[in-house]
Amino acid sequence: MSQLALPLRLADHAVFGSFLSSGNEALVATLVDLADGGNQGCWLWGAEAAGKTHLLQAVCDRAGDRSVYVPLAMLADAGPELIDGLASRELICLDDLDAVAGNPAWESALFDLCNQILDADHCLIVSASMSARECPVVLPDLQSRLARLPVFQVQTLGDDERVSALQLRAQHRGLDLPDDTARYLLKRSRRDMASLYALLDKLDLEALRAQRRLTIPFVKGVLEI
Repeated sequence: MSQLALPLRLADHAVFGSFLSSGNEALVATLVDLADGGNQGCWLWGAEAAGKTHLLQAVCDRAGDRSVYVPLAMLADAGPELIDGLASRELICLDDLDAVAGNPAWESALFDLCNQILDADHCLIVSASMSARECPVVLPDLQSRLARLPVFQVQTLGDDERVSALQLRAQHRGLDLPDDTARYLLKRSRRDMASLYALLDKLDLEALRAQRRLTIPFVKGVLEI
């Protein structure tokens, strides 16, 4: 991944292979195409912990040094000077654009960036918690630019798909997560995927320490600690 001059890293799990695409097949196919050199760009939105950050980082993982990942919620207070020169990259992923919407300095800088990307025939991928037309961008010209991007809603997963997503993440980490254990986790923790993945990370560490499999008794013991 190509980075800003800041200590930003992609999460090691944030690749397409560890993202369950059920319900989001068209979006994933579009993002893979963009990572491989497409230049139309897109806007993706969805609920918190739906997988937006995972997908943007997966794009950058696949695209490599042609790309840059920009977590706007993390950088909002640092100022828009941080995005100067980003249009030199072929693919720019702006995460959580709504975090800076309504800020005049940020909006002006983003409008300039959009124009530079357009002039260079490069690709812009944006994520937010709402659609482009609902995002509280004040600058009309920026709103117009962003509204031209194809829009995809990241669909949330049902319970069966959450089980499959957990098992896919576990497999990516070299773990075996039986069906009954995965369903036990759904009943004993918060049901959003960010919380479930964080719990799986904890279980991975504890299982490694104890040299144990992820059985229900073992998981129950960890949860009670």
